[in-house]
Amino acid sequence: MSRLALTLACGDYDRTRAIRTGEVKPDGVELNVITLAPEEMFYRMARFREFDVSELSLSTYTVLRGRGEPLVAIPVFPSFSFRHASVFVGTHAGIKEPRELVGKRMGVPKYHMTAAVWIRGMLEEEYGVAPKDMRWFEGGEGSKVKEVDVTLPPDVPHQWVPAGRNLGDMVAAGELDAYMGARRPAAYGERVTRLFPDFRRVERAYFEKTGIFPIMHTLVLREELARRHPWLPRSLYDAFVEAKRLAYERLQFTAALPASLPWLVAEAEETRALMGDDPFPYGVARNRKTLETLAGYTYRQGLAPRRLTVEEMFWESTLAI
Repeated sequence: MSRLALTLACGDYDRTRAIRTGEVKPDGVELNVITLAPEEMFYRMARFREFDVSELSLSTYTVLRGRGEPLVAIPVFPSFSFRHASVFVGTHAGIKEPRELVGKRMGVPKYHMTAAVWIRGMLEEEYGVAPKDMRWFEGGEGSKVKEVDVTLPPDVPHQWVPAGRNLGDMVAAGELDAYMGARRPAAYGERVTRLFPDFRRVERAYFEKTGIFPIMHTLVLREELARRHPWLPRSLYDAFVEAKRLAYERLQFTAALPASLPWLVAEAEETRALMGDDPFPYGVARNRKTLETLAGYTYRQGLAPRRLTVEEMFWESTLAI
């Protein structure tokens, strides 16, 4: 029986490497794997459906799924990340704590991006700073790769920044007061610092309080493929789980460091002590609270047209995983 030929777009991570190299193959599938940066990958999949299977921003997916777009996710999450480290402030602005963001000019490449959704939710729930409390400047480097259009609530002050501008540089120049986004701005340094300088301590406390390790990306496929090949979602899921298992196995190799981090062994051991043997969990069961929180944020922030349930987000055969 011939294998189903599919194109997969995915980032370059240790936990997906075995998929990319072909060391792990989904049953019944021959994958042509394309490695792309997140922004290009999301834009090409969300706008043009260029791939059969793709990693996709989780917030973008909830917006598209809520609109009835023919994409469906399986509970594979190639990217998790705490995001307290992703809020930056200009030293000129005098912002020392989250409450001092009120009334300030906040830059964001794409208002709907998952990192920003998590940060806004965290700022509101943990510190009482709502999206409407800041003045939003969206665009700059994010303008050309905006994968979905959204209409913001009328009480959220919003302006567009032209594509030729860089938001981090605008913070450094005093044209903006703060910035949030997935990438650390090139201007980070003397004039641009983090809102949470000791972000590791704050993020650990957030995890200990909430149990949430924020999911950034999920894996989606064109819905017609799932309907035509009912076995496909589970086949893909199982392959990604095995690839992640091999990545964990490599991290436990101590004879020579598998990554260029001098204290990698200590880092891995500390992470396991806090988060268990599978800190990047796949499946619905272990991630239900995190998924429900993100779905609530996208709706409450005016991005998704309705609040999705977890059962609506994932293909039926993968819900019990």
